[in-house]
Parts: sequence; structure tokens; C-alpha cells
Amino acid sequence: MMEVDTLLAKKIAGEITVSDNPGKNLRKWREIFGIKQYRLAEFMGISTSVVSDYESGRRKSPGIEFIKRYIQALIELDEAKGGPVVKKFSKDINIDAILDIREFLEDVPATKIKEVVKGVIVVNKNIENMHLGGYTVIDSIKAITELSESDFIKLYGLSTNRALIFTKVHMGRSPMIAIKVTKPKPTMVVMHGLKPDEVDKLGIKIAKLENITLMVSTLEREQDLIKNLRSINS
Repeated sequence: MMEVDTLLAKKIAGEITVSDNPGKNLRKWREIFGIKQYRLAEFMGISTSVVSDYESGRRKSPGIEFIKRYIQALIELDEAKGGPVVKKFSKDINIDAILDIREFLEDVPATKIKEVVKGVIVVNKNIENMHLGGYTVIDSIKAITELSESDFIKLYGLSTNRALIFTKVHMGRSPMIAIKVTKPKPTMVVMHGLKPDEVDKLGIKIAKLENITLMVSTLEREQDLIKNLRSINS
């Protein structure tokens, strides 16, 4: 599991170091790992108040050495419990079809997703009270041609309450059929690479039957889509 540990540590460190709110990101990951503040501090050999001050932002941004120690402590404490979180992340860490995957610091209004992807809603337009816990950006061609049913489930990260965002979409039928025949289901699907009036009728029907909000991103470039999504709640 050492390779997975290293990849996961790099993922967490990268997210924290580029964040506008590193303390909040530290706390988010500690809570994802399900580790109490006092237990983490004890393992790191520091006082609980030091951890609290960094997480709350009362101390200036933590240095890279503190971040490394913090992350390593999370992983080692998790492995002492059998590694449930590390194993969860190991499921998606080597899937080529996943272009980007994030869990938000706190749930984000679906209207914010719509804004940053310049979305046009095709199905289930009432999203005013909808909040999402994360997103996964997926290369639709690789997903359809390479992923098994069990692999497809790995697209959901830590929660199904998320947006699955498919790129390189031509009609939208294949991603929706894949969602139809697998469980669980996402709260929202965003398609990139086609126009709103080009979405396949069967794809629309499936979204309605499964009560999934279906949206089309009107951004031209895939890299802009990912860049805009990464700006959310960071």
C-alpha cells in the first residue's frame, strides 16, 4: 500500500498548499479520516491548541514540513485502524478516465456549479435548494471503453452527492446508459463537448426517470472547465 499512500499524500498536500484557506483544508482532511483533533496532536507530539490554531487560521499558513507531518499522521493513524480511508481512495487513484476529483470543504450550492461551468440545465431545472459535496471530471470515451461496472462505482469518491462531469461527449447517450445500469446514482450530471439541443433523447429520458439533474457546460475548453471547478471552495 506504500505507493497508494504516497500518491494520496501528494494529492492531499497539493490541495492544501494551493488553497486560499489551508487551515480549512487541513480540518477537512482530518474529518474525512475521522480522527479527533486531540488524537492527531498526540500522535504528532504537539499540543491540541497548535493543531486547532492552524486549522482555524489563527496561526499563519503552515509550512510544508508541518503539512507533511500532518498528512503522514493522518495516514498512519488510518492504517492503524485497518486503512479504511486509504483503501477507499486507492480505488480511484489509478483510473485514467478520472481527470479530476474533489471533495468540497463544505457543501456547495448547485447553482455555483452551474455558474462556473457556464451550464445550461436540460433536465430537472429546480436546483435552488440543491447542494453538492464534490465532483468528478471524467473522460467519457475512456470511461465507456475501459471501465467495468465495479470501476464505474469508483467515480463517486467519498459521496454520491456529487456532480459527475463527462468530457468529450458527442450525444450523451452512453454516459447516461452507464449510470442507468449501475448503482449508486449521482445527484447531477454535467456534459461537456456538445450543445444543449444535441443531448440524446434517451439520455434525457434516463435523467428524468432517475431524477438526476442533467446539465450541459457551454465552456469551449476542457482545461477551463477543470480550472473553474478547482476554484470552488478552495
